[in-house]
Formats: sequence, structure tokens, C-alpha cells
Amino acid sequence: MNPSVKKKRVIHQYREGQFTCKTDEVVEEFPLTVMVNGEEFVTLVCSPDHLKELVIGFLASEGVIRFENEIKRFTIDESMGFAYVDLVHSSGFHSSNYTKRVIGSCCGKGRHFYFLQDVKTAKTAIDRISISAETCMHLMKCLQEESQLFQHTGGVHNAGLCDTEKLFITRTDIGRHNALDKIYGHCLLHRIPLRDKILVFSGRISSEVLLKAAKLGVSIVISKSAPTELALQMAEELNMTTVGFVRGKSFNIYTHPQRITE
Repeated sequence: MNPSVKKKRVIHQYREGQFTCKTDEVVEEFPLTVMVNGEEFVTLVCSPDHLKELVIGFLASEGVIRFENEIKRFTIDESMGFAYVDLVHSSGFHSSNYTKRVIGSCCGKGRHFYFLQDVKTAKTAIDRISISAETCMHLMKCLQEESQLFQHTGGVHNAGLCDTEKLFITRTDIGRHNALDKIYGHCLLHRIPLRDKILVFSGRISSEVLLKAAKLGVSIVISKSAPTELALQMAEELNMTTVGFVRGKSFNIYTHPQRITE
């Protein structure tokens, strides 16, 4: 665990009618401003680890890049909180195109509305992947066992990428979207295919989380928490399986249940 992601503080704890003084661990919060071709693009408030993965994953999810080799130069100044990205084809980039002011419909059905950049990068899930109910519960158990920073602080979200048998990448962050972007960036940097993978997540499946998962290209999203109705409507349209409340020996399947077998 990167020691920079948490700090120790002396606190006063009230329990069973008494105050006691103790040392507690608290997560760090780090603002990182991303400059693309010399223009300020975004400031991400994040946990200060795996920052290159975070920036590359975020740029890919926003449609700025598709592959890591589209970046000509990448540097991070952690002391100042800046990441500098120069693109290979710089003439086509204009930060004003990514402000998400223009809204369009997704998937051709016109029922739900997405920002235009989201429409370009979301992927409809494939059908050739499936897992057993036991595997579904096992993957969630593995994520929880890997989540040391959450166990120490209770202040982060956890995400993991799996194949049909095992969990092989985990990332944590104070921002749930950041944890997903770190996974995306890792996969781009290491050229790991995503279309046959499964996402395991600790938090609520909101529409934003579902859309992030769709941009990765995964077919199954597993969470120990609840989904939102808009997320489920999006999952229906994008052919994605959503599994929630994975706790102990039970869970709920909300969309496209054919990928979870007995």
C-alpha cells in the first residue's frame, strides 16, 4: 500500500459514554490538474497513487485518446499537482469540445440522454461471456479481501477487474470514478483486452458508474451495493449484466441475467 494515500492523526473517540484519545488513519485527498497540449483540461480530486493510470484512463473515457500510443509526452509534477500530456495529433484537440455542454441521445432509442462524448466511447456489451453464481460471490469476496486501504480508513471506493475465474487488478480511490479510470489506464498501458472482462465494484451502481463500465467495454458489473433505475435502463440498452447486493451467499440480478448461471 502506498503510504502517501493515508495519514495518521490523533483523534478523540466517544464510545460507551467515554472519550478516549487514539491514533486513526485518514485518506489523503489530492487535486491533480491535467494539462493537454498546454490547455487546462480538468482537475481530478483523487487518491495520490497510480496517477499516470488515472490520467490516461480518464482521457480515454472522455474520448480524447483511444490508445496509449496517441500520447507523445507525459509528465507529472506531484509537488505542484499537475500532469502534462502532449498528444501525437495535437491539431485535432480542442478542450472546448469536451466541456459536455451538448447533449445527445444514446443507442438510437432516444429514451435517455448522454453527452456526445459519452455516446462516442460507450460500447455495447458482447454475449459470449458468462460466470456461475458461485464465481460471482467469490469475486466479490476477493475484492473485499484485497481492499486494505478501505479496511484501514473506510474512506475509499474499491474496484477490480476479473476474468471468468479470478480477480487480477484492483484499484482504490476516494472517487469511485477515479478507481475505474485507474483500471482503464492500467489496461491501456499494458494492452490488456477488456471486452471479455468483468468489473467488481464496492459502491452504488449509478448511471455514471455504469457508463464508465460501458466505456471500458465490460459485459458484467458486480457490486455489493444497490443500482439506480437510470443505470439499469442504460444497462438494458447497452446489453450489460448488472448484479447488486452481493453479500454472503445472495445477490440480485437486475439486467440481462443470461450471463449468470447456476
